[in-house]
Amino acid sequence: MVLDKMLYIFVLLWMLIIIFRSKFFLHMIQLEGYKNEEYKRWIKTSTKAYPKKIKISFIILTAVLLLYIIFIKSNILLYIYIGLWVLLTLGTLDFKKEEPKKKLEFTPRAKRLYISSLLVNILQLLILFIIIKILFPNGKTSITIILYGLFIINFLQGRNMILANTIVNPIEKRINTYYYTMAQEKIKSMDDLDTVGITGSFGKTSTKFIVDTILKEKYRVLKTPESYNTPMGISKVINSKLTNDYEIFIAEMGARYIGDIKEIAKLVHPKIGVITSIGPAHLETFKNIENIMKTKYELIEELPSDGIAIFNYDNKYLRKLADKTFKEKILYGLENQEKLDIYATDIEVSELGSSFILKDKSGEEIKCTTKLLGKHNIYNILAGASVAKALGLTFEEIRRGIAKIEPIPHRLNIINPGTGVIVIDDTFNSNPVGVKAALEVLNQFKEGRKIIITPGMVELGDKEEESNREFGVRMSTVCDYVILVGKNRTKPIYKGLKESGYNENNIIVVQNLDEATKEFQKIVRPKDVVLFENDLPDNYEE
Repeated sequence: MVLDKMLYIFVLLWMLIIIFRSKFFLHMIQLEGYKNEEYKRWIKTSTKAYPKKIKISFIILTAVLLLYIIFIKSNILLYIYIGLWVLLTLGTLDFKKEEPKKKLEFTPRAKRLYISSLLVNILQLLILFIIIKILFPNGKTSITIILYGLFIINFLQGRNMILANTIVNPIEKRINTYYYTMAQEKIKSMDDLDTVGITGSFGKTSTKFIVDTILKEKYRVLKTPESYNTPMGISKVINSKLTNDYEIFIAEMGARYIGDIKEIAKLVHPKIGVITSIGPAHLETFKNIENIMKTKYELIEELPSDGIAIFNYDNKYLRKLADKTFKEKILYGLENQEKLDIYATDIEVSELGSSFILKDKSGEEIKCTTKLLGKHNIYNILAGASVAKALGLTFEEIRRGIAKIEPIPHRLNIINPGTGVIVIDDTFNSNPVGVKAALEVLNQFKEGRKIIITPGMVELGDKEEESNREFGVRMSTVCDYVILVGKNRTKPIYKGLKESGYNENNIIVVQNLDEATKEFQKIVRPKDVVLFENDLPDNYEE
């Protein structure tokens, strides 16, 4: 009788733990874009899904249960089992959980999925009670097995989120279709609106901010905020913020699979399409460069017959796509200037920014200055100038716009904390081109020692190990100290440094960013420059 009453308390404790643990898995599936396949891949590779301590707890509880049922049905062992259950169940909670880099957003979709996951757990609880009461009428035995069943349900929370997501998916598809169609019809009805679509393996967010700043010299412009680059994110912006007051709408277009860009293009109906770059990004889902090329080119294929395609002609993959395009096109870059429509010469790059001469094929030119760091940002600015030229801005208007461009957060953004140490924040989503540019910027600083803090690059598929090894080789020529975040993931970087004859005493390997910060504070001194290169999202780990 006492145990029966205690069981209600245990179920309540279990439910409270489920409520907290479900939030963690909801956060992870949200970071994976609510895609079951990508979330399953995370579960397979992550130690956060099934930490070692939970696996050990499962083995211990199983062993004690079997001991009780098969060999020793004593009250002492029963209460030991119950005590262990309480301790081990509480142990599934992460009391030392680090502050997430990107917090869980309780959007309407997240709320629906969260409620669905809790209902899945409650349903499993009811089924468990019914089955156990039928098969094990003995009170003490049934209680031990119910507790064991509760532990298993808790243990499988990550998998339950997949089940919950599968259940709500049909509802989400209907909701998404409703808002997508509403946004699509709204864009179609705005005859005086021109839409600019921007995609690329990297540089698209920076280019979006640059295009927005330059075009505001002449037009009323709305851009998608931050990294809003999915159909639902863009639909939300269109439905809630796009009004007839705007003349230009700039949509950043992200993709992980073939067909993603086409879906967004059919939503926003771009008149101008910009492809900034093609390279090894998201190779885990795209598998190869050819699929990336095909996907990015969907933007150009969806342009109307009078649309304008804009290409970075210095990118070898884009050069192939540009050469096969027969729509009106604008080619920009720094090389092969005789083939370019917009290009830059006399580039001077320093730790304060850049200056260059902007030219077009008609012979017009103007000197421009920008606060943005790095030669790679010249490419992004040329993309912005190309869009501006297509929309009728003069070179003088373009020059004024370029001068107003502010550094974009977490993309080679200089922070001066007032300690005499310069910090360069380049923590957003590194790639091989980006890390090369970051090291070039770091090398521009003539005073002080150069320190880099990085966990390396991710989402590069089969090329990830080699790309990180090359990263190590590159940093060996620039950096005085290297702080690697994560012993396992940064092994290829360490290998590249070692192959280059780098002083291993100047390589520091730590487990997380907090440790990295403590280590660099021990060695840093005034006039040193510290580059924070990439910061892995919460669903990546050692």
